Amino acid sequence: MADSQARLQPPHAAKQPYTRTFHGREFVDNYEWLREKENPEVIAHLEAENAYTEAMTANLAPLTEKVYEEIKSRVKETDMSVPRRQGDWWYYGRTVEGKSYGISCRVPVEGDPWTPPEVTDDMPGEQVLLDSNELAEGHEFFALGASSVSTSGRFLAYSVDTEGDERFTLRIKNLDTGELLEDQLENVFYGATWAGEDYLFYIRMDDAWRPYQVWRHHVGSTEDDVLVYQEDDERFAVGVGADRAERYLFIAASSSLTTEYRAVPIADPTSTPQVLWPRESGVEYSVNFAEIAGQEHWVVTHNAHGPNFCVALVPTGELPKLVDAHVITPHRDTIRIEGVDTYRDFAFMEYRRGGISRLAVAPLGESFGEFKELEFSEELYTVGLSGNPEWDAPVVRVIYTSYTQPSQLLDYEVATGKFTLLKEQEVEGGYNADDYEAFRVWAQAPDGAQVPVSVVRRKAASSDAAPLLLYGYGSYEASMDPGFSIARLSLLDRGMIWACAHVRGGGEMGRQWYDNGKMLHKTNTFTDFIACADKMVELGLTTHEQMVAEGGSAGGLLMGAVANLAPEKFAGIQAIVPFVDPLTSILKPELPLTVGEWEEWGDPYHDPEVYDYMATYAPYENIRDVQYPPILAVTSLNDTRVLYVEPAKWVAKLREVGRGGPFLLKTEMSAGHGGVSGRYAKWKQTAFEYAWMLVTAGAVDASDLAS
Repeated sequence: MADSQARLQPPHAAKQPYTRTFHGREFVDNYEWLREKENPEVIAHLEAENAYTEAMTANLAPLTEKVYEEIKSRVKETDMSVPRRQGDWWYYGRTVEGKSYGISCRVPVEGDPWTPPEVTDDMPGEQVLLDSNELAEGHEFFALGASSVSTSGRFLAYSVDTEGDERFTLRIKNLDTGELLEDQLENVFYGATWAGEDYLFYIRMDDAWRPYQVWRHHVGSTEDDVLVYQEDDERFAVGVGADRAERYLFIAASSSLTTEYRAVPIADPTSTPQVLWPRESGVEYSVNFAEIAGQEHWVVTHNAHGPNFCVALVPTGELPKLVDAHVITPHRDTIRIEGVDTYRDFAFMEYRRGGISRLAVAPLGESFGEFKELEFSEELYTVGLSGNPEWDAPVVRVIYTSYTQPSQLLDYEVATGKFTLLKEQEVEGGYNADDYEAFRVWAQAPDGAQVPVSVVRRKAASSDAAPLLLYGYGSYEASMDPGFSIARLSLLDRGMIWACAHVRGGGEMGRQWYDNGKMLHKTNTFTDFIACADKMVELGLTTHEQMVAEGGSAGGLLMGAVANLAPEKFAGIQAIVPFVDPLTSILKPELPLTVGEWEEWGDPYHDPEVYDYMATYAPYENIRDVQYPPILAVTSLNDTRVLYVEPAKWVAKLREVGRGGPFLLKTEMSAGHGGVSGRYAKWKQTAFEYAWMLVTAGAVDASDLAS
């Protein structure tokens, strides 16, 4: 098979030189023509790339199928979620063996309103709200963008995308009769928020896929929808939602650095939105509603006192400057406060300390009490609130997981501090957490920063170096938190170690960790990752010849950068929907999301310093005449966040300038940023990616794939 692969010739993308000129700098781009999505030659090239990748990975087919069957066999295909109460109904979801998508259901609340009923195959009074399998029928791609029930339980607003471009069609279903209303809204964004059951608020995007307008729809009416708010600053995106008490609807306009909230009383949904705190550059805040001593208050999480945020309490009739608002939880250097969630009788604070997510609860009554942290026994875990719509609930749902602990859904009784296990993610065929271990090590970056690395493996039978997958992201303050993965077992059980480098640019270690990995500090993300790779070798966990790297989206940029900086340190690199041509994209304000990205990467369009800095690390522009490891890039034709053209150009230039490889490109021709849709198709795609990594890292002998 190796000989036949060597004889295969990769597709040759024609050179059509285009000169990009900015700030007196010129860059000759031979493959920019691949951006012409409607050009038959482009589609033909992508299809040729797919054919080449299929031929080059044909030997992986038996292993791919085996891993797919392993994933499938471990998942409880016919399953039901734990019902959550909303109003007079318990809502839950079903999955059915052989069906790719979920089914949404409900039953009336009877008996104890806070103890969920046990879901069985035959639920008395069950009503099917939405069967996504029926909606997806006849479509290669399907995604649900909204599924929101009005407070009374009468109407369901749902939206679907069958292209992968994240533009949804919204419909309204009368759940009393099962009939669809004539109302049909086209080209809407994710989500839908009810104000009573007469009005529905939704969002539209502009031509650059930026959510920028909030609209109000009068249900069942022929009158035109009303534009409630339009955000004209291209750096800002809008969102809309209601507080849990259903007193106010909030319209949030936010950029990467700045926030502004508007409030609309739900009792008067046609009134003009009122600004709470006018935007102030660099000041971010979020708002929730609470009643303290019978008086309405805003609970505000903001960064006016420091980068890691604080919590303030403000009567709704007063709006002092945020910096002057009464602080109930101060800013601290060691804790990154991420938000507060309020209920009638208590509030929860979600925050991070020591690179781990935390939860704390405070009583509400005549005063706002002190937050007390919920304690858990594991060193590395993730905890958060999940599915708690009721304002007066005495219990809340908490979701808990770790690298070795399958996800658990718990009821937490606030008055007693008691946890009750409602459901644990099942692993069919048996799973013993004691067979695996997770731990954290620290790598020293070139500038002295200590970078955490989480390591998961099957408990070692020997101390020999093993194949290892090093994963990384490092952008947008996103945290790569501990979590259990059924699919990952197929790697671990073959002796492969899985590790995550929590590099700067992410949010694991607080806001400054993020700030030190963005804009003019972006290269810290890349050198952190390389330091983590070296640490894995230094500890004897692996060798450079047995280590593969993986990242997706902005993590794909990380993959492209480390491929250029340290190609010799990896046996292979897998880049999923990779952002590998960032300078070209960020210089095009007309592209989806570009202007808003200037606060993440910097603004090379107007600032020569930023242009020059990005030019030093942009993966596509820094490919060298050196030996690269095998690289697999996976993308989607209809991705609106990272366009397919970026990995297409990258792979073409790797073949032109670089050596080594092979360099493979796989394009999903009917998918978006999240890849293929449907759980079986996703498992198949994961199995293919895992098979490639297992063989590339040497965890499976390429000559013995069928065994």
